[in-house]
Amino acid sequence: MLSIGAFAQIGQVTHRMLRHWDNAGLLVPAHVDEFSGYRSYDPSQLERLHRIVALRQLGFGLNDISSILDQGVEADRIAALLRIRRAEVEQEHQIAAGRLVDVQRRLHLIEKENHMSQIEIIEKSLPAVRLAARRAVVTDQPEVASVVGPSFDAVSRIIGDEHGALDTPVALYETVDDGLQIIAGYAYTGPARDGIEIIELPGVENAVCGVHLGSMEHIAESWQALHAEIFARGLVHSGPCRELYVRAISDDQSDWVTELQQPVRQG
Repeated sequence: MLSIGAFAQIGQVTHRMLRHWDNAGLLVPAHVDEFSGYRSYDPSQLERLHRIVALRQLGFGLNDISSILDQGVEADRIAALLRIRRAEVEQEHQIAAGRLVDVQRRLHLIEKENHMSQIEIIEKSLPAVRLAARRAVVTDQPEVASVVGPSFDAVSRIIGDEHGALDTPVALYETVDDGLQIIAGYAYTGPARDGIEIIELPGVENAVCGVHLGSMEHIAESWQALHAEIFARGLVHSGPCRELYVRAISDDQSDWVTELQQPVRQG
């Protein structure tokens, strides 16, 4: 018989891992002392240990390993599991490769210009949102400010501020034939009312997002940085951009916090 220490050393695993596999019924000791609880293993169990370790290194979970070892899983089933695992590893590789490119680009920027980007950019999903909103189209960029604020004001007057109705202001911007379409409103669960449009924004699987701090006067610079990052990551736009106004209270906009959200897909 082998002590748990000797068995763990031969298999290059930890005592903790052996106890975990024992509790899971995957590798039960040949003998457990009824008084001390001390585990002992038979040398013949090393073959099973090595198989478990090999399958774990391939990325299989304990349930799949148990099926493979104990239920006489056929070769076709093992091949199917390996194909699934191959696809998972390929996806992990693509994600890691993308992160490596991002790290290298940031490192190059710091070494070349000795500063970090002024806006931190991440990728994430966006939830579906039901908006009480107003819609307008402008022909020139300078008109945007004169439309967005009054649209929010008009919607807020109609829906009121009961039960946090004005907690989540969102604006969408999309280029259309006549110019730039703007949808401005609030996340809303109440009934339809005269003077507002109920707009269902679908969830987005992947969006590139960044946080702009301060005045809207300089938000174009943050959007430029975000779009540059989208291009650098080999992504393309997959829907209208959104602005989520996390904080928009002070009149001078000095403490405003705006999240920029651009739905994307692989190019």
